[in-house]
Amino acid sequence: MARGNRIIEDRPTSRRVGALGALWPFVRPYRGQVVMALLALVGTSGISLILPLAVRRVVDNFDDGAGLLDEYFGAALIIVALLALGTAARYFFVTRLGERVVADIRKAVYARVITLSPAFFERVLTGEILSRITTDTTLIQSVVGSSLSIALRNLLILVGGLALLAWTSVKLTGLVLLIVPAILVPIIVLGRRLRGLSRQNQDWIAQSSGTASETLLAAQTVQAYTAEARSIARFDDVTERSYRVAMTRIGTRAVMTAIVIFLIFAGVIGVLWIGARDVREGAMTAGQLVQFVIYAILVAGGAGALSEIWGELQRAAGATERLAELLSAEDALTDPAHPRALPQPVRGDIALEGVGFRFPSRPDSPALHGVDLTIRSGETVALVGPSGAGKTTVIQLIQRFWDPQAGRATLDGIDLRELARVDLRSQIALVPQDPVIFAASAADNIRLGRPEASDAEVQAAARAAHAHDFITALPEGYDTALGERGVMLSGGQRQRVAIARAILRDAPILLLDEATSALDAESEALVQAAVSRLAEGRTTIIVAHRLATVKKADRIVVLDEGRVVAQGSHDVLVAQGGLYARLARMQFTDGPQAADQAV
Repeated sequence: MARGNRIIEDRPTSRRVGALGALWPFVRPYRGQVVMALLALVGTSGISLILPLAVRRVVDNFDDGAGLLDEYFGAALIIVALLALGTAARYFFVTRLGERVVADIRKAVYARVITLSPAFFERVLTGEILSRITTDTTLIQSVVGSSLSIALRNLLILVGGLALLAWTSVKLTGLVLLIVPAILVPIIVLGRRLRGLSRQNQDWIAQSSGTASETLLAAQTVQAYTAEARSIARFDDVTERSYRVAMTRIGTRAVMTAIVIFLIFAGVIGVLWIGARDVREGAMTAGQLVQFVIYAILVAGGAGALSEIWGELQRAAGATERLAELLSAEDALTDPAHPRALPQPVRGDIALEGVGFRFPSRPDSPALHGVDLTIRSGETVALVGPSGAGKTTVIQLIQRFWDPQAGRATLDGIDLRELARVDLRSQIALVPQDPVIFAASAADNIRLGRPEASDAEVQAAARAAHAHDFITALPEGYDTALGERGVMLSGGQRQRVAIARAILRDAPILLLDEATSALDAESEALVQAAVSRLAEGRTTIIVAHRLATVKKADRIVVLDEGRVVAQGSHDVLVAQGGLYARLARMQFTDGPQAADQAV
């Protein structure tokens, strides 16, 4: 699978950990927790820096008597107890903050993505979005809930330790600081490479998730065409690419860690060697040297931990950028700042005026050319024509999943672009060709458009759609979970659940896109009767290839290559000849032979 399916094809790599600043809007509501975590953090860091002072006093006053020694060790025990309590408090507040922030990010990303138009999903794999919501947020959770506080703690110890090192011995501290430039060079040079590798690694993980999601959702089709081996090979290739990038990143980070730790501790050993000579010569006390040694270890440990955490922060910065891209993704469709209100009640007059439309993914192939179509309130209009004629595109424009590039679509005389999409779609009930059934109960699936509907209303809608009998035969009746994508139901049963959903919606506009294509003859007759009752008094648009389902429509509109080529009743269109007459002859009289000639 080409990597071009990603949302932004040339996404810049993170140049700085400052990209984590994009998390602040999610952290800001919990400033109280941040303050408590910082207080605990400062407290534990301060206590860690006090301990070497106590050790120095013990060493330098070892011969002053047992009572004083007991006091020192008693004070040390109290300090350790405070350190334990402070560390526990820091863990609690920081971890809770991480969980809360990540939960809010996941909710915000999902809330943004679920409202985006189909144009967005033409450019991105659903599996990649899921990867960002899960894998990337897990990285951020690790940073906000752990790594960031550890980094701040080590930074405080590093700065405080250096100050106390200078207070203990300016000479030795000066020698320690000479080591710092040598340590910073590998961190800067290799850190820059780590940033790019971290971003690549996350991209390939997302691509791997997208590939897996795509094929698993179509597992039966893959197996039916014996394409398992190719699917496995494709997934293996993407996963191996992710692994190779990860190994490069791990190797780079391991080299950086080894270099930094060696330089730090080699420098400390050299400085301590000089300090030991000063003690022998009486230039400093043994307690001062021990104090300096402990501070040097704290400073070295803090610097080493920071170099290690730096890589985690860079990975989280890359993950933050990726999530920020989803949150800031521009949608081709937007609601007006001040949407117009629909008249109440909605009449259901629909019009397409000179509509021209091209799909963004196929800009050189127009889907509709200058279509003029008026559908009166309460009228039942059928759209017929060969595949690719533009029938489903008309349905999608009416729901404003797309905006026409030329002309306009209106409802009750109002341009759809002037309406809030929620207001528009709340007036429409849809039965698609491939109905979506969710992994919820049968009742909840029917309630999709009216979640407040009572059990009696749900059952009445199911009866009208001739779905009641097979639903009550399920193990738990209306409470039976239908499985992912309705795997427990046949194609015809899924369509009848979708029709029950539309009946319960009770909207003034009804859109039927091949709504009976998966039904057997008996079920189709029953559902057609239900649809006929449902269509009474509503504006109904029916898309169908099977002309038997549209013969009773008030008007039939014939589309071909994105243009309206004829319209009228069934008898009038047959008498006129042309495309509709050929389609009718093919389906009602001559059968497959006519189909061959018509094509």
